[in-house]
Amino acid sequence: MSSESLVGFIGGTGPEGLGLGLRFALNGIKVVIGSRSVKKAELAVSKIQSKIPDGYISVGLNKEVAEKCDPVFIAVPYQAQKSTLEELKDSLVNKNVISVVAPLEFENGVAISKEVPAGSAALEAAQILDKSTVASGFHNISARDLLDPDALIDSDVIVFSDNDECKSITMELAKLLRGARAIDGGGLVNSRYTEDLTALLLNINKTYKAHSAIRITGIKI
Repeated sequence: MSSESLVGFIGGTGPEGLGLGLRFALNGIKVVIGSRSVKKAELAVSKIQSKIPDGYISVGLNKEVAEKCDPVFIAVPYQAQKSTLEELKDSLVNKNVISVVAPLEFENGVAISKEVPAGSAALEAAQILDKSTVASGFHNISARDLLDPDALIDSDVIVFSDNDECKSITMELAKLLRGARAIDGGGLVNSRYTEDLTALLLNINKTYKAHSAIRITGIKI
């Protein structure tokens, strides 16, 4: 990834996309936060604008982000993933796409991992974006910690992709999160495991009023 690259977020107004955007911008990466509404994107970015240097975060419509950025993060709720990606498919041809989507639903305040016919949100994204390269990761990091510039990210980021270059780009970005390690999790077929783990961590957080995360032991990086 070159120093001139623009890192884009489709559906970046939620806490996960906004938090990652903040962290990357603090490391000198130029970020574009996308939404279906520019006003919504501007409102979201205004909440973190004072924490970052001028010019490191801009906003745009999702289609604009897809057209001018590479890599592009997909940070929409799972329920909106299919329609969003089908709409932007042509704009993402030959681009590196990074999914942070975890398919979840909630019943009586309990997070439940939603079954995906393709096997995982990442595999579904790859099927739709058949002319893009797709990676996934960042599923298990606390968005609240990401949005606090002083918080140490005490977590591993497990990254999955069937494309070595896309995986390398994603791992390079993961290493920018202070305290985090980037772990090669293999192909996209394995993404379902950390996507599903998100529901467990959310429920643990609710029980312990905490920001739980995961660490892989027994390996040296």
